Amino acid sequence: MSKTFTPAEVATHKTPDKGLYIIVDANVYDITNFADEHPGGAKILKRVAGKDATKQFWKYHGDNVLKKYGDKLKIGEVKDAAKL
Repeated sequence: MSKTFTPAEVATHKTPDKGLYIIVDANVYDITNFADEHPGGAKILKRVAGKDATKQFWKYHGDNVLKKYGDKLKIGEVKDAAKL
C-alpha cells in the first residue's frame, strides 16, 4: 500500500487542512493526527511540515522513535529520482 511521492507533492502538505507530511530518510510520514501528541509540541512539527525533516529528526530522536511510531505514520516513500 506504500505510495511514492515527489518532494513537490510532499511540500503541498504543510497545513492541517491539507495534511502535515514530512520526509525522514526518504520515507514520507503523515503527522497530521500525531502533531498534538508530539512531546515537543505541534508547533515544531508544523515548522517542518512539507519538508525533508531528516536532519532535525535525527538530531533529537533515536531509532526507537521510528520503531514505535513509524509503521503507524508512514504513508509512502520519496521517488528515487526525486530524492532530496
